[in-house]
Amino acid sequence: MKTLFIVRHAKSDWGDPALDDHDRPLNARGRHDAPAMGRRLAARGVTPDLILSSTALRARTTAAALAEAFDLEPGASVLLDASLYAASVSHLIETVRGFDDAVGAAMLVGHNPESSGLVHRLTGEAIDLPTCAVAEVAFALDRWADVSAGGLAGASYPGTLVRLDTPKD
Repeated sequence: MKTLFIVRHAKSDWGDPALDDHDRPLNARGRHDAPAMGRRLAARGVTPDLILSSTALRARTTAAALAEAFDLEPGASVLLDASLYAASVSHLIETVRGFDDAVGAAMLVGHNPESSGLVHRLTGEAIDLPTCAVAEVAFALDRWADVSAGGLAGASYPGTLVRLDTPKD
């Protein structure tokens, strides 16, 4: 059994139009929601073996806040991957397929529309993830390499959407 937590980064700040998109920080709501969501997940026993995040400032800040709530070492437990910024859903699936099988639960912190698209391609559920939302997807698989995109050429969906947590819940 494998579990993937798909996280859309927390709310970002659009106050400086000259700032490069990759360098946008979290706004006040995002700085509140990311640790609060982490505490909520930790309270229900979520502790991922791996947190993989986009290198965009808003995503990596979200990932660090989550790791802190899980009492994980930010440098050791949060890995940054530049290829997750503006990635296609197909690339995200390939990234998941490459996870080490020793990882039972992984968390992927990224962006929309790709995060919502990933949930859809893995579960068939068409949802639009709000900022700082966490979609928990379970796979009845022993190997990450067996994760595939569903809905293509009649392929079934490999995952089940177990839970969707949002800051407003």
